[in-house]
Amino acid sequence: MPLIDGTADDLTEVARAARAWHDGAALNDIRRAAPFVHLTGRFEVPDLDPAHLTESEWQSLRQEAGELEYSWQETYQALIEAAHAEPTLRALYPFTSHWALRFSTTTRPRLTVVGPCLTANSDGTYGVGKGIVSDDLGRFPTASEAVALAVRQMTAYRRPIALGG
Repeated sequence: MPLIDGTADDLTEVARAARAWHDGAALNDIRRAAPFVHLTGRFEVPDLDPAHLTESEWQSLRQEAGELEYSWQETYQALIEAAHAEPTLRALYPFTSHWALRFSTTTRPRLTVVGPCLTANSDGTYGVGKGIVSDDLGRFPTASEAVALAVRQMTAYRRPIALGG
């Protein structure tokens, strides 16, 4: 998972960022050394508390969804926001794969995947499925309807998040 990202026109700046990373610089110091660097906000949790790591990952997903430059960015962002607004899902560790939103009862690196997969489809609909990029449990016109079904599927997974590894 990226802790930093960015785009640079000058490879010297990329080398400066790599050198700072190699030398063990803090993320903010890497940003100061190479201004093109964007801090993703991921895993900036000093105590490695699973609940704080979960909050950090949600924050990162929400930020990323708001910054995407795809034609269906609004659909994806609506899905992330609707899932985050739901306490049952917000209590689980979120992760994405192939633009599908999944949930875990453990943090990275060893995820314990639970419940259905939520997708934001290119046609503006939202899918809920048992597997990745599937809508075998339902396809909905709104993110909130898809999230509501996912919440109903999650009743067995209400427990505190644990470190995954």
